[in-house]
Amino acid sequence: MTDVLALDLLPEGLTPTVLVLVLLAALTAGFIDAVVGGGGLVQLPALLLVPGLTPVQALATNKLGSILGTSTSAVTFYRRVRPDLRTALPMAGVALVSSFVGASVAALLPADVFKPVIVVALVGIGAFTVLRPALGEVTALRHVGRRHHGIAAVVGVVIGFYDGILGPGTGSFLVFALVSLLGYDFLAASAKAKIVNCATNLGALLFFVPHGSVFWGLGLLLGAANTVGAYLGARTATSRGSRFIRVVFLVVVTVLIARLGWDVWAEHS
Repeated sequence: MTDVLALDLLPEGLTPTVLVLVLLAALTAGFIDAVVGGGGLVQLPALLLVPGLTPVQALATNKLGSILGTSTSAVTFYRRVRPDLRTALPMAGVALVSSFVGASVAALLPADVFKPVIVVALVGIGAFTVLRPALGEVTALRHVGRRHHGIAAVVGVVIGFYDGILGPGTGSFLVFALVSLLGYDFLAASAKAKIVNCATNLGALLFFVPHGSVFWGLGLLLGAANTVGAYLGARTATSRGSRFIRVVFLVVVTVLIARLGWDVWAEHS
């Protein structure tokens, strides 16, 4: 187990140039995450550029930066959209626990095992969204009462586990599930997704922090940049509405497919 106190400083070998690149990536990631999720696609690979940073340390430090950004966007969305917390908070609770479990598995199991499955899922999500242009334009709930909350809980468990073990695209998966399975429009789904995403980041951190995997100095710098991006992204999303979020969603899903698909091809070629 790594000494927690030793990780209070920035990683050795981190140059000013790499730090600037990582912070720009965090700013961009915060904006993307606030609109529709998927900021990990930008921020996590950027962290892997830091010399000497292991994949687990990168994932853990990424969570610290991300939770500050998602908290900012969650508060901004709540003030401007007023999402129904009766669905969002229980969903966040089970997602937190599931993310903790996923993070514990991430320390034991290579993420490469999951990437092919994720690529297939993303292709299906993108095709489904394109073929149904009216999807997510307005809220038309498909379920009520216990069934509604039960489906939301299952979504929280599955996506929370995924966020703990890998992460990129978590917000996009949450938005799609809330739109397609529960019938929310893209704006309402994004607002709830931010609350749940805060919980999944916290759940993973509850595992990573005691194991000394977080570089606190770097993580807090990431968080500051992520927060600025998240605030700008949340205000843009709430002012532009569901159609704008749908377009960004499709762009992010396409880039996720390309990025993860390339990883799978490179690893098996």
